[in-house]
Formats: sequence, C-alpha cells, structure tokens
Amino acid sequence: MKIPLGIHVGDRMTLPETWEVAEYTDEKGFDSFWVAEGRMARDGIVPAAIAAARTKQIRIGTGVVNNKSRNVALMGVTFKTLDEVAPGRAILGIGAWWEPLATKLGSPIRKPVASMREYITILKQLFNNETVTFDGEFYSVDGIRFDSMYRENTEVPVPVYVGAVGPRMLELSGEIADGVHMDFLLPPSYLVGAKEAIDAGIAKRTDGKTEIDLTQIIACSVDDKNPQEAIDACKAFLTLYLMQQPHIAAHSGVEPELVERIQEIAGWPATKEDIKRAMQLVPNELVQNVTACGSTDTVVQKLLEYREAGVRVPVISTHGDHHQTLVNITEALS
Repeated sequence: MKIPLGIHVGDRMTLPETWEVAEYTDEKGFDSFWVAEGRMARDGIVPAAIAAARTKQIRIGTGVVNNKSRNVALMGVTFKTLDEVAPGRAILGIGAWWEPLATKLGSPIRKPVASMREYITILKQLFNNETVTFDGEFYSVDGIRFDSMYRENTEVPVPVYVGAVGPRMLELSGEIADGVHMDFLLPPSYLVGAKEAIDAGIAKRTDGKTEIDLTQIIACSVDDKNPQEAIDACKAFLTLYLMQQPHIAAHSGVEPELVERIQEIAGWPATKEDIKRAMQLVPNELVQNVTACGSTDTVVQKLLEYREAGVRVPVISTHGDHHQTLVNITEALS
C-alpha cells in the first residue's frame, strides 16, 4: 500500500461483517485491525480474539478498552492470552473511559492521568515477566506475576497504546507508552500541539526510546455518485459524538454554543430521530474538517493530510456504505 492503513470496527457492523473485514484487510496488507469498546453494546476483547484467530499477519488492537472496569492483573493475563492466539500481533489500546458512562456504572473518572500512570506501570512490569509489588493511590498489587504451570513464563511482547486526547495524557503517553491511538474527530491541525505534548513526554523517558508510534481513528465515508450522502453519514456520527462525548468538541474546533444546542435536542443515550434532528445544525465544513468524507479522491486526500501531519497509520472507521468505503479507499491507495 502507498501508506500503512488500519481499520477500526465496532458494533455498527454485524459480527459476520466484522470477520469479513478482518480477513479482507489482512489479505490486503493493512497494518492493524482495531476493535472498539465504549458504550454498553459490545465487548472489545472477544471480537479481537476471534479476528486474531482468523487472520495471519495484521496486528490486532483494542481501540480502546478502559483502565477502570478490568482489574489490572486480569488485563495483563487477557493480553498475554491474546498474544498466544496471535504471537507478536496483539496491541493493548487503553483509555480513561468517558462520562457519563463511567459514573453511570459506578466508576466516575477521577485523576485520569495519575490512575493511567499507575495502571500502565503495573502492566509493563507484568509484560516484562517481573514480580510486581505496587502500592498506589488507585491500584495496589502484592507480589504478582504471570504464573503458568504448564509452560515457561516469559516476557509478553504486547505494546501499550494510549487513547489520549488532552495534553497531559499525551505527555504521559510519550513518557511511558509505546504509542498513541488518537480518537475520532480531531482535525489534522490538532496534531501540532499533540506532537509537542508527546515529545515533552518522550524527553522524560528512562528507557532510551526516542519516539513512539502514532495512529489515529478517522471517520470515513465514500460515495462517488452522491458525495453529500457520504458527508451526511459522517455528520450523523459527529452529532452523536457531540451528544455523548462533548469533551471532544474542545479539541475539534466545535463552538460550545453548537454543543449546547445539540444537547438541548438530545443527550445520552440518543435515538436515531434525535440525531436526525440535531445534525441539521452541523455545517458540512465542520464535518469535513474532522472526518474524511465525500468522493473517493476527497477522502484519500484527507487521509494523506493526516499522514502529512504526523499520523503514521490512519485508521479508517467506515460509515454509510461500509463495503464501498473500505474497498474504494483500499483500491485507491494500492
């Protein structure tokens, strides 16, 4: 491929469609396959494991799981197991979850950067096959390690990518993680400040690493016959995000007044009818600033713009006609 590409899948697709996408992108030489986990819709681990078993070369990542709902030791064992399914291909994509879901489930987000530091510190030591004792503000473990009775316990080569958005989490990622897996709906211009924050973290590293990987999920929709249909597919997605995760607006160039007007129409969870009404408030220009939508040429140029801004792997998330969007992008960049 002209540039490395990733694919992001979630519950918008059926599971049979998900397996088809996994096998197709594996065959076409994609860099990575990322499984979403966010709302109370579908777990990320099970589809990732099945996709790993059905593919041969593509890297398999979670995009992203959170550091609050899974015990840190269990998370380590889970990805140790995924590495057994797909040796050397598993990626732990992890984030700080989001509100209001975290609070609704009894785990409100508090000091997300500090808690992420502790969680990743423990995970990294586990993956290094160390015995870990850690007594922190958020997590405490006492003399734990991988403990297989039937085979040798060895290091587990699972890189940790943080789903970071804000500058403090980006800096932490540069300091202790292997990569940043950036969220949807961030324009290419956002990368300027983001890379500065990541570099500030890299300067604090003690392992000698001078760079980390950078991937970004990009909402994409292609329709060469009617580009507005593709724009509308991404517009509906942007509107939903502003309803459910309004914090993204500050990083996406969305005016607070627009978010307030959208949330007057609907909040969380939103219905399809709510989205249809609210998306009328969102201009095309805003959608095209933070997504790749329209004709095939327009979408490819937008992906290249992200690449030029510093994203090593644009990770496409298909909207509208999923099959047409994936195939057109793949063929255009082959």
